[in-house]
Amino acid sequence: MANYLAVPVKTTSEVDLIKPIRNFAKENFPNTSSENYDKDLSEFHRLRAHATGKFNDKHESAIEAVGKYYDQFVSVEAKLPFTENQVRVNFTWYDAFAKGTLLSGRPKLTIASGSFEKTCMLFNIAALQSQVASVQSKETDEGLKLSAKLFQQSSGIFKYLKEQVMSLLGRDPTPDMHPDTLAGLSALMVAQAQESIYLKCARDKMKDATVAKIAMQCSCYFSEAIKLLQLYSVKDIFPKEWLISVAGKQAAFHALAEYYQSGAASSKMAYGEEIARLQQAKELTQSAMTRGGKEVDFSKQLSKIDSALQKVKKDNDMIYHDKIPSHKDLPLIDKAVVAKPLPVPEKISSSSTELFSKLVPLAVHNAVSMYESKKNQLVNTEVGRLREATQTLNGILASLNLPAAIEDMGGSDVPSSVKDKAQKIQEQGGLTTLDSLISELPELLSRNKEILDESFRMLDEEAASDLQLKEQFGDKWSRTPSAKLTESIRKDGEKYNSIISNAVHADTVVKEKYNTNKRGFQLLSSPIANLQQALPSGSASNLLKDSESARQLRSLMQQVDAIKNEREVMENELKSATSDMTAKFVSALAADGAIDEDSLSNSELQNIYAPLTQQVNDSLATQERVLSQVQAAHKVFSQEKMLDQSGARREEMLRELATAFDTFTELKSNLEEGTKFYNDLTQILVKFQNKISDLCFARKTEKEELLKDLNQQIASRPAESAPAAPNYQKPKSAAPSRPPPPVVSKPAAAPPVTAPSASAPPSASAPTAASPSTQSQSAAAQPTSTYQQPPAPYGQTPHQGMPYPAQPYMYFAPPVPTGFNPYGYGGAFYQNPPAPYPQQQQPGQQPAAGQPPYPQQPGQAPYPQQYQQPPPQGYPYPPQGYPGYPPQ
Repeated sequence: MANYLAVPVKTTSEVDLIKPIRNFAKENFPNTSSENYDKDLSEFHRLRAHATGKFNDKHESAIEAVGKYYDQFVSVEAKLPFTENQVRVNFTWYDAFAKGTLLSGRPKLTIASGSFEKTCMLFNIAALQSQVASVQSKETDEGLKLSAKLFQQSSGIFKYLKEQVMSLLGRDPTPDMHPDTLAGLSALMVAQAQESIYLKCARDKMKDATVAKIAMQCSCYFSEAIKLLQLYSVKDIFPKEWLISVAGKQAAFHALAEYYQSGAASSKMAYGEEIARLQQAKELTQSAMTRGGKEVDFSKQLSKIDSALQKVKKDNDMIYHDKIPSHKDLPLIDKAVVAKPLPVPEKISSSSTELFSKLVPLAVHNAVSMYESKKNQLVNTEVGRLREATQTLNGILASLNLPAAIEDMGGSDVPSSVKDKAQKIQEQGGLTTLDSLISELPELLSRNKEILDESFRMLDEEAASDLQLKEQFGDKWSRTPSAKLTESIRKDGEKYNSIISNAVHADTVVKEKYNTNKRGFQLLSSPIANLQQALPSGSASNLLKDSESARQLRSLMQQVDAIKNEREVMENELKSATSDMTAKFVSALAADGAIDEDSLSNSELQNIYAPLTQQVNDSLATQERVLSQVQAAHKVFSQEKMLDQSGARREEMLRELATAFDTFTELKSNLEEGTKFYNDLTQILVKFQNKISDLCFARKTEKEELLKDLNQQIASRPAESAPAAPNYQKPKSAAPSRPPPPVVSKPAAAPPVTAPSASAPPSASAPTAASPSTQSQSAAAQPTSTYQQPPAPYGQTPHQGMPYPAQPYMYFAPPVPTGFNPYGYGGAFYQNPPAPYPQQQQPGQQPAAGQPPYPQQPGQAPYPQQYQQPPPQGYPYPPQGYPGYPPQ
């Protein structure tokens, strides 16, 4: 029986997990000290390195190591999302089956995605399970049970990946992760699991009918596997020996099913059916051996089946004489499905330790962030209502010159309320403080705009480069487009830009208020003597101090002060209200698997801020009532008060100082908040810029890797054949030139002449070949010709005469005919009459003395008489076409 087939693992490149995770944690978990996760971070990085180092170990400990890292990655990803714009780590994985070439290398895929890392780790877990299962002993129950378990788990993982891989990756995977590939692997693994169970049942000698059903299902599984492995889209991915082995096993297990079913027939004394099934089993086994080739060995199975067949045939012929039916008339063998793909468990390893326990899941973190945003919006709204009402109150009182009007009954003294306001302003630094705060705003604004502009410049530059390469390579440029990847980042940038624009507008309003009230700021910031000197004097009005309207206004001013004090307390309560929403969100996530943030947040905000919101509403209603009473009492007071021209100027000055005090308090608060806002925004924008910088650097690295892969693909692509040249460009064939004469050195003795064999036909006669020793001596004595192939012998056309000897035959210059004179052109060509041409010899007849042993060939001119010695060195070579010279 053939061995199990094991899936090779994917290999990966080393990555740095520490820096990207630490940067993300500092940015998104600022309240969590790095000491709480530095140790876990190092352990997480070590787990990946340990897992990738176990890929070549065919032991259960390797599955445990890889599963431990996978489990931790799944747990950590809920808190630290590995994406292109969050925790960006470029994971690179190579194809498991491809070996690569010298030019192109192995196919690989690089994606900054946690889903990609989990998918590849799951693939390797399934591959390791198949490898560990394949090395288990088939001779023990424990080995067969473990093999069946691991093969079923491996099949389940491949099946899960086949259904999820495209949605998890979001792009075309490497060939080993193609859904068709994964489907074939899943089918192969479950077939081998069924095979392990069959071996266990056969080993335990279970009933023949039961074993036959298991074997038949095994054949069906292998049949399905061979169909999937031979799909056009993936048939070139798998090793050829896989297809051969699976094809052989499919026929072999069908044969085993027939064999065991024959045993079941024998137990029912259906000897004809037993013989028919054994015959079919023998044919199937022979087919399995033919299809499986060297990859499988079914010789023992064939011998066992043949022995059983011969025995039952003998018994049937001698005893039973049962009719042997045709195999097609026999009932089909039932199937027993005992191996199935197992679902992927929630945890692969047995480890229970959870890393980064101090960090909350990202879903909880996001829910808390949204709750805080809603809370801040509510608090800012209520505080804004209080401050706006207070400003309105101060504006109305300032227009009525209250409370200074009821304190100042004339004279040149500064009212006590004005003195108190001046003292408060001077304690806060006076006009100098405002000037300092205002002077810092342009620098802070400019710094933030420069950071934001530089961030957008990097994004635009990266997007332009990506677009250019996309236009250049088209669909081959398969990475995520910059416009899609940076969409959320650009939205954040636009939000920051809008915030800066609003801040610039607010700064303009602040400067306008500053310029309008600058004279009042200067007076209140100066000593009391200077203030008294600047304040116009007025006529005495002591009679109005005890009037009913004055007393009523004093009482109302006390109520106004109480309202202001209550609002300060309410503002502090609004800002200081807290709630531990983290625990509530974690509980909701654990209970339901999701967080209904909107419902939980609204309920909590209602419980905490409903009473405070009611207090704000009551304060605003009280202000409306008090202001209406103040305006009515002031109207009566104004009618009672007799004012002259100097008194009008004094009252105007007092109103200006009251407005300046309120404006000073407002502007100082606004400027301090603005300074803090710009500084906080600077930190946010610096993180934003660093995020963009890291993204651009990662994209640049990814771009270089992708360009390298594309260049390798282009370099390894075979060049297209050139088009056929037109006729007028084809070179004209020229007559071959006559080769130059060979260089002939000192002549050597001719080999002895032997007579041809009498049994050889005349047409096949040939010169007798010299012995090896003679040839070697001749070769040593003769000079080496400059030509690799000598010309045909004189007087012999290429299609006539004897075959030309093969290399390393040494070329000898032919003897010149007797009496030939090469300079006798136009005269006598022979000085002596030529020797007679040799005559056709009879079989067994020896040639005459001096006659070459070449027989007369039919239809060929006789050979001229040749000298046995070559001409002297330097004898001129006869030119082609001389009269009397034999044609070449």
